[in-house]
Amino acid sequence: MNPAQTPSPPYHLVVFTSRLSHDDPQGYADTARRMLELAAAQPGFLGVDTARGADGLGITVSYWRDESSIAAWHRQVEHQAAQDAGRARWYASFTVHVARVDRAYRFPPAGTSTT
Repeated sequence: MNPAQTPSPPYHLVVFTSRLSHDDPQGYADTARRMLELAAAQPGFLGVDTARGADGLGITVSYWRDESSIAAWHRQVEHQAAQDAGRARWYASFTVHVARVDRAYRFPPAGTSTT
C-alpha cells in the first residue's frame, strides 16, 4: 500500500492508535473495511494510511480538509456504532490525536519518477 496522496498543507489529520483485545476479534475486519469505505465517501476526506502489527497494535492516520469535516465524521451514525462496538468488543485500549498539518514533504518528491 502506498502512502496517501494528500494535497499541499494546510489540512488536518486524525491519528487513531489502538490495541486489539483479542487475536482475531469477530467482525472487526469487516467493520474496519466498512469504516474505510464510509470515511472515503465523507465530504472533506483526503486519504488514509493504516497498519496493524501481529501484536495487535494498529495505527490509522486519516487526512481531512478541515476540523469541521473531522467533526462530521465523528458524528456519522454508522461510525458512532462502530466506535461503541470497538469500546465494548474489540479494543483493549486506544488513543486519538487530532492535528493540523502546516508542513509536509515526501520522497521521492511528487512528480518525480523512480524508474
